[in-house]
Amino acid sequence: MKKYLPQTWQDTKRLILIIAFSVAAFFLVLGADPASAQSADPVQSGSVGLTGTISSPPPSQGATITVPSSGQTFTEVPVPVRGLCPDGLLVKLFKNNVFAGSVQCEGGAFEMNIDLFTGTNELVARVYDDLDQPGPDSNAVNVEFVDRRAGAGTRVSVTSNFAKKGTDPGKTLTWPIIISGGAGPYAISVDWGDGTSPDLLSEPFPGVFDISHIYEKAGVYNIVVKVSDSNGAASFLQIVGVANGPLSQTNSTEGEDETPAFISPNSTRIVWWPAAITIPFIFSTFWLGKRYMLRTMKKRIERGEHPFADI
Repeated sequence: MKKYLPQTWQDTKRLILIIAFSVAAFFLVLGADPASAQSADPVQSGSVGLTGTISSPPPSQGATITVPSSGQTFTEVPVPVRGLCPDGLLVKLFKNNVFAGSVQCEGGAFEMNIDLFTGTNELVARVYDDLDQPGPDSNAVNVEFVDRRAGAGTRVSVTSNFAKKGTDPGKTLTWPIIISGGAGPYAISVDWGDGTSPDLLSEPFPGVFDISHIYEKAGVYNIVVKVSDSNGAASFLQIVGVANGPLSQTNSTEGEDETPAFISPNSTRIVWWPAAITIPFIFSTFWLGKRYMLRTMKKRIERGEHPFADI
């Protein structure tokens, strides 16, 4: 075994270089942990950020209205409308080309309640992607609404220029609503879909007014606005509210376990295995190197040589 030991100071320097390389590799492996990289702030001082939208084709598949069917006559509202749709898209329903309500398609199906104009109503559903690009129109369904109120005048109607709006949890979501027809004053009920008590409002005249709400949890919520006029007629509007952020198991459910179904990308995870493997190797290599150097110097002295003659 003696002939394999380092015999010159050059061999010892090579050993020292190996030790230095091992130390550098240890810190490189420890610093390259993906979890540590994710925990760093991606926005650094002096950096320039760019944002953009990647274009994509509009939806090629439209919705299909299955309920109600053409030719039906209704005397009461709201009227349930159900159908099929591409999963994940927003479904907007129109009656005589007037926005009547919206809902998010889930599991390839949609359902919402709407009101109707007096007389003939042509119902058409249209899907929209996240870029608000429309897909093909659904089949057209023609239904009749007969208002049986004595001396009924123009029915009250409620709509909005927005089918879907969102904000961050803890911030106020404000939504403009439009009332037309009927006779004031109007009683308004707004169910925000998050299990809180409905808001009760009053408006003396038709026109535009704002409703507002603060969502505590991230999620997608079905908002139902009901407007009743002084003649007892009622109108309904269903729309989609969004509280931005990662979804949890309880975004739209009350009274269940509130453990989130996601892991925050800002959480820090410390990996110990590089240190556990590398540190013993570094110390053992350093100890062997020192021992080899001392033995080499001792042999040079015994031979009458200068221990550092070849430096």
